[in-house]
This record gives sequence, C-alpha cells and structure tokens, in this order.
Amino acid sequence: MRRHLLTLCVIAALAACGEAPQAPAPETPTEAAAPATASTKTQFSHEQLAQLFDEYWEASLELNPLRATFVGDTRYNDRLPNFLSQEHMDRALAFEKDWLTRIEAVDTASLSESDRISVEIFRRDRGMSIEGDRFPGELIPINQFYNMANLAVMLGSGTGAQPFKTLEDYDKWLARGARLPVLFDQAIANMRRGIEQGVVQPRVLMEKVIPQLEAHIVEDAEKSLFWRPVANPPEGMGEQDLERLRGAYRTMILEQLVPAYTRLRDFIRDEYIPNSRTSVGLSALPEGEAWYAFNVRNITTTDMTPAQIHEIGLAEVERIHGEMRQVMEEVGFEGSLQDFFVHMTTDPKFTFESEEALLAAYRGFHERVQAGVPALFSLTPRAGFEIRPVEAYRAASAAGGSYMSPSEDGTRAGVFYVNTYDLPVRKTWDMEALFLHEAIPGHHFQIALKQELTDLPRFRRFGGETAFAEGWGLYAESLGKELGVYTDPYQWFGRLQAELWRAIRLVVDTGLHSKAWTREQVIEYMLQNSATTQTEAVSETERYIAIPGQALAYKIGELKIQELRDRAEAELGEAFDIRQFHAQVLNTGSLPLDVLEAKIDRWIAQQKKGGAPES
Repeated sequence: MRRHLLTLCVIAALAACGEAPQAPAPETPTEAAAPATASTKTQFSHEQLAQLFDEYWEASLELNPLRATFVGDTRYNDRLPNFLSQEHMDRALAFEKDWLTRIEAVDTASLSESDRISVEIFRRDRGMSIEGDRFPGELIPINQFYNMANLAVMLGSGTGAQPFKTLEDYDKWLARGARLPVLFDQAIANMRRGIEQGVVQPRVLMEKVIPQLEAHIVEDAEKSLFWRPVANPPEGMGEQDLERLRGAYRTMILEQLVPAYTRLRDFIRDEYIPNSRTSVGLSALPEGEAWYAFNVRNITTTDMTPAQIHEIGLAEVERIHGEMRQVMEEVGFEGSLQDFFVHMTTDPKFTFESEEALLAAYRGFHERVQAGVPALFSLTPRAGFEIRPVEAYRAASAAGGSYMSPSEDGTRAGVFYVNTYDLPVRKTWDMEALFLHEAIPGHHFQIALKQELTDLPRFRRFGGETAFAEGWGLYAESLGKELGVYTDPYQWFGRLQAELWRAIRLVVDTGLHSKAWTREQVIEYMLQNSATTQTEAVSETERYIAIPGQALAYKIGELKIQELRDRAEAELGEAFDIRQFHAQVLNTGSLPLDVLEAKIDRWIAQQKKGGAPES
C-alpha cells in the first residue's frame, strides 16, 4: 500500500509514527536502488550515522507534516499536503528510493550493535515502502475505521494533537483546515478512478461512513466540532483577536469545511456506494492475494503465509477454550462453554451503571497496577498518562480502547481512550486486561519509553512495528497475576477472552482476506467461539475488513515475546531476571520480530558468560 496511506492509518490509530527526508525530495521517481557492493560502501562513525538519520528525520517531517504534529513538532502545523495526489505520491516514492540508496552505501561492519539495528530497520522500512507502492491504496482512501474526514475533526476540534494554546496555533489551523477541501476532492477523484479499475471498498463499510460525515454538516458554525477551539479560548487571549478568529473560523466552517464534507457525503452516497462491492476480502480485488500477502509480511515482520497463520489461530483458539473451561469449574458454572459465553455477556452484574462509573473503575485500577510494577520492571517512562472517553462522533466505530502517545516535548501526556459507547457491551470483566494492554505496563510503557530513548534515532523513537507494539500490549495482559491483579476469576476470564479474541483474529482475518469468508461467517464464528456481543462482533469484523492484516500483529507478536521469555527462563534457570528481560525487550524501541529474537539470543548468551551485550 502507498506509504502515505500507511502513515495516515498509523496516525488515525493514534500511534504517532516517524519517518523523514533530508533536503526536498526529488520531484520524480528514481529507479530502485541497486545493492551496494563492499567496494562502494563507506564507513560511518556513530556521529556520522546519527547525522544521516537526523537529516532523514527533518526532511521526513517536512514531507509529512501530520506526523510532525503528532510527535509534538509544531513547525508545520499550518501545512496539509495533498498526499492523495499523484505528484505527492511520486515525490514520496522517490524519497524512499533515494534514502534506500543512501543507506545501502553504509558499511555496517564497524558499527555498534545499536547502530547496526538502526541501519537494518531503516533499510527494511524503505524496502517495504517501495515494494508496497505497487498496490493502489490511494484508490480506496476512505473507510469507516480510517479516514481523513474523522482525523480532521480530531485535529480541528482541539481534542487531538493539534494545539490551540496561542494565537499562532489558531492561525495555523486556519491555514491547515483550508487545505481539507483539496484533500477531500482528491479523494473523490481517486475513488472515481477506483470505480473504473474495479478497486473499491465493500458497500457495508461505506454505508457506515455516511453518518460520520453527516455529523459535521451543520448550518450553524457554532454547532460544529470545529468551533470548539474558539468557544474555549486560552486565558489571556484579547477580545479583538477573538473577534477576528470567530469570524475567520465561522467563514472556514460554513464556506469551506461544510461544503467539502457535503460533497464527499453526496459522492459516497449517490455515486460510490452504488458502485461498491458486495465482497469483503482483499483477495477479491485485482492482485488482492499478493496485496494481502504483502500486508501480512509487512505487519507481522515475518515471512509467515496467511495459511500458516490461520492454522496457528485455530490451535490457539482450542487451547484457550480449555483454560476457559477451568474458569467455569472454578466459579461452579454448569453448562457448555457457549452457555458460559452467553452468561458472561448477558448477566447484568457484569455491566457498569454509568459512563462515570466505568471511568472511575479504570482510574481506581491504576493504583492497584502501579503497586506491582517495581517487581517486574526496572525501566519505566517518565511521561504520565490520562484516561479519557472516546469522543462521541467516532465512538460507534472505534475499538474498546486505544492509546495516544505523549508528545516529544512532554507538554501532552499519553492518553488511554476508553470507549463508553453502547455501555451494556462494556463489561466489568474486560477492564483489567484492557487497562494492562493500553496503559501500564502495555502501550504506555512501550511507546512512551521508546520516545524517551534519546540515544536512538528519532525515526526509531517515533516509528514502530505493529507486531512489536501490539505483541507487547497483549503480552502485558498476561502479566496481570504477577502484578497482583486478576484475583477475581471473572477478571481472569476477561484476560482469557482478550487473548482468545486475538487468536480468533488470526483465524478470521486470514479467513476474510485469503479464504473468501463472508462477513456473516466471521460474525458467526466470533459469536460461537467467544464471549462477545453482536455489536462487538460486527464492529470488529468490519474493522478487519477495513484494514486487512493489521489484526494479525497482536497474537503473532505476543507469541514471539512469550517464546523468547520461555527460552531465556529455560536457558538461564535461576539466573533469569524478569526485570532485566523486560528491559532488554523495551530498551531499544520497537523492533521487527526477527531483530528482537536475535537481540534476546545475544543477551542470553552474554548472561551465560556473566556479562551483558551492548544495547
């Protein structure tokens, strides 16, 4: 898939990523870089390599200003390139090829381990971006889960990464917001090309987009979420400046943004949906099987095939079902596993009384988890985090929980978003596992720590591998008993249900996109094999349809981290230190799984010798 769409997906998922160029990128694509020979490679010192990566980062932020915003760099907050245009895509591809050529010239023989890892990751990222460019993601730029229209509201409402603290901040959003109609119109043009080429989204997804867009089509500017920054100005802003901003924001909302949202809504409703497809799998599109296989390799950072992953998923589902039956015995439940699923999803005792009660429960759980952290972790982030409900306008299609990383400058804490939409489906037994995954010791530890590793190049501090990040989040859920939680068997069931859900993802994601499973087959499989509701099953199924392959990262990553822990415990015996193991997993940022495995194997070997490898 085109690199800019991968970037948008990461940003929209609220995980700030990093990429970057040196000077302005070439305006036209170059040929793919040929591998450098030993005689053409150049030795780099650590300082020279750091400078190279700094040049890349600075140029990347200029090319991708949204990324800059999400890492807390405000220099380009007034910019929004038309990243769906052919011109921008050509420039981005040329940029990737140019930087692949430059990194291929680096002789890694004399580099430290950390620098070699940086070169290896950098080379892989560039190569995957170039390889993925063959797949026309720009023709399907919008779905119910990821789209620029929703991301724009998160930015422009003052609830996201775009700051509204100074007069300059307000003016920068005016400039950026004015570019949204160009991007929306380009999306329409691209989707028309997609119709011509048979590259279109499933109808069931696009029908969900219509109400998302309609929520922002208003007659009164002050009813728009884009009005919120001027309705809640910072203290000390002068009345004259406020009057100017109110006029400018009212004009932008009513004359630029509302018409753009209206055009996009009308096009999708009247032209696109009638030409969308009834199939749901990526394999139904031209070159769809190759596209999905690429997604699988890229997201899991492995060479595993969809068929292999499908079989792993089936085996994991069976194993976890066995552990769930043990919980049934512990609580004295009589009946089948499916009966137990019904009980867990329908008994009123497992529901929160209100949104306030749900949020209070999560906030109170924080203290319990924190008390157990020192026993397992010597390395923790300085940045704090806060708990917020998912905004109403996107809650219906959002996951049960998500995490947004803190800003680089420390002015914005990390955010654990809890979805309170359709409150009866947010079960009390789901709370502990979800918190461990999204907050501590899950995403907040891993992502915030990565950003604080100032010795790493910034493309590593603010970039990342989904399999590592989500694998760590799922592994973090497994630490609950060691942290002193999961004392209630129903909460332990919640942990098993969360793990089961990720195992089911291996089955159904590959089923959808490589085995021609229907949406209805997937929903039925989820309902039969897990404690889920119709609402959750539908939302999750449509998420997997929207982002083929992403759901595989969780379980594949967790299995690898657990495998490495088991290996270290077996080989080191009493010398195994869980705090050191966790530090080794986290202290070099997000790694491809094969790179992580090689690192841990070196650490084990050094521990046997009584030392520690360079990190």
